[in-house]
Amino acid sequence: MPYTLIQDSPTAAHLRAWPHNALNPRGFVLAIGLCAAALAIPLIAVLGTPALWGVLPFAAAAVWGLWFALDRNWRDRRIAEEMTFSRTAVTLTRTNPKGPPQDWRADPHFVALKLLPRGGPVENYLILTGGGREVELGAFLTPGERRRLHDELSALLIRLKSYG
Repeated sequence: MPYTLIQDSPTAAHLRAWPHNALNPRGFVLAIGLCAAALAIPLIAVLGTPALWGVLPFAAAAVWGLWFALDRNWRDRRIAEEMTFSRTAVTLTRTNPKGPPQDWRADPHFVALKLLPRGGPVENYLILTGGGREVELGAFLTPGERRRLHDELSALLIRLKSYG
């Protein structure tokens, strides 16, 4: 699951959500290394000939292109949503890869959580309403993960509202 929901106490909880990253740092190094090795094998045949200098820039460009694409993908996926729940406030902070963080705050008694199975921009569109605004939650999660997150957050909000 690309999110953690921890209930710190009967009246407080914390949610952290992030997108999937299929390639860890070790996998990144392995992919670049395998690409470089696979491109080096045909170059062995032309070692010591002028043809090496004709083929070498293209092999280097292919390795650089793969490096650039994987690195760009990592940078674009540095998204995180942090949410804190307490009896006095529900706050959401979305950290974007580009641009400033986005903040949202509302009174927990007026927070409503909606899941639109169809009709939204994506399947199982998760919306948090309160504080005069409506915000999307977990845009980077899969439809099944958004459904599970909705179920867990609904139960948590009910517990927090009824405690006391």
